[in-house]
Amino acid sequence: MELKTIVVDNSPELKQRLVTILSGMEDIMVCKSFDDAVAAMQYIEENPVDLVFSDVVMPEISGITLASMIYDMPRHPEVILLSGIPGFSLEAWKIRAFGFIIKPYTRAQIADMIRKYRKAVKEGLLERDIVYQGER
Repeated sequence: MELKTIVVDNSPELKQRLVTILSGMEDIMVCKSFDDAVAAMQYIEENPVDLVFSDVVMPEISGITLASMIYDMPRHPEVILLSGIPGFSLEAWKIRAFGFIIKPYTRAQIADMIRKYRKAVKEGLLERDIVYQGER
């Protein structure tokens, strides 16, 4: 099953790094990447997406707010939040994000999160408890 993903990060270097990691994985399509949450939300409303990888700290609208808006949609993709600030994991848990990964992340952490997503889909349910990757 090919997963349609988008990447949201206002850092061009980190955004490109994640796009490169995802593009190198089997059955992953990076549909688009965004510098801001507003453009990402508009894309999600108009296009089918399975997974959203979003930075937490961004100007105007944070990744936490973006995830909340996404989860308010009747049919929504799952959101995996990324941040260099571990304290945001509690916020991610509160909004019931699919996952949270501490920056700097590795290819293995991204692959593990995708594997957990595929397993949840295969079993016909999505894990609603946050999947935490990184140092605590």
